[in-house]
Amino acid sequence: MRNICMKVSYDGTNYSGFQTQPDGNAIQDYLEKAIEMLTGEKVKIHASGRTDAGVHAVGQVFHFHTESQIPAERWGLALNSRLPKDIMVTEARDVPLDFHSRRSAKRKTYRYTINANQYPDLFRRNTELHHYGKLNVEAMAEGLRHLIGTHDFTSFASRHSTKPSHIRTVYDAHIDRDQSMCRPGTRDQGLIHIYITGNGFLQHMVRIIVGTLLEVGKGRKKPEDIVTILEAKDRMKAGPTAESKGLMLWNVEYENFDAKY
Repeated sequence: MRNICMKVSYDGTNYSGFQTQPDGNAIQDYLEKAIEMLTGEKVKIHASGRTDAGVHAVGQVFHFHTESQIPAERWGLALNSRLPKDIMVTEARDVPLDFHSRRSAKRKTYRYTINANQYPDLFRRNTELHHYGKLNVEAMAEGLRHLIGTHDFTSFASRHSTKPSHIRTVYDAHIDRDQSMCRPGTRDQGLIHIYITGNGFLQHMVRIIVGTLLEVGKGRKKPEDIVTILEAKDRMKAGPTAESKGLMLWNVEYENFDAKY
């Protein structure tokens, strides 16, 4: 028996999220079907975490047990020929049998992208939230820094969250801006990439954080209001949930398994 670990990228636009669904239209469903087509085995894969419908990934990690003797370096090409074009395995390796993609993960990074130019990008419209309107990006960055540390993130969790504890640790949270596509003489503000790294995330947590930061950027909330919202432990105090399409699972890190996978 082998334990195979893989990294997969996907455009989540047309899917019901990562975790298997009754309609069979989740990323997991297509991966398991492709593995069965290749090996004849019905396997259950385990991912580093779920992503919701419409959310994307460049660094989703999953593992599964198999008796197949296919060399690790051949799995990617073999599976990609059996997968839809918007799902792609980019790495595969053998790992110890006790490795678990979710339980062994130490840090995860999500990126949320806001296109703050006048016009949406035709070719990236499914992976960016378009917001044309003046945003105070510096205030957003200041508000975001208040989330670093260990906190009760109840205010930034879906009301449907079933987790017994909402305490999570955010190791890093920052904004990068790409103004390369801004047109001279316009109010274009470029792409605003919000990166958040933590030990785990609650349902809709990053999207609620982004929705709240947008309120800060519009001047409806102050950066220091983030502290008050955290302390309230009340979902009603935070901003709206940002659209799923701007969110991407960026990276997953493991201890004693390379610095990053």
